[in-house]
Amino acid sequence: MPLITVDYTDRLADCFDRRGFGLALNRLAVKLIDAKPEACKTRFRRTEEAVVGADAETYALVAVEFEIFPGRSAQAKAALAEATVAALPEYLGADPGAVQAAVSVTETDRDSYRSAVFGG
Repeated sequence: MPLITVDYTDRLADCFDRRGFGLALNRLAVKLIDAKPEACKTRFRRTEEAVVGADAETYALVAVEFEIFPGRSAQAKAALAEATVAALPEYLGADPGAVQAAVSVTETDRDSYRSAVFGG
């Protein structure tokens, strides 16, 4: 834990350095919420379209969710969200156009979570 999910709109597919951003998110989790490096799991989901706001302007969207175990302070969770938003532009390429970013940090029940490694 944490389980990190990054949803991003199709428009960013060719310019978004997902691997670099995923590694950065894992490092931020280690630094800011004391996660173990080997426990950080980041996945990316490409979304065909997202609608942001009520105007005609089209934004790309990157939505990041950190699922973590309870016990971190509100300040630590806020620092993780802020650092994530601050890091994102570095991984979006030279001209991604208008991009909206959203980050949430949610807690998941430790008793019902399971993780395993198979093979290798």
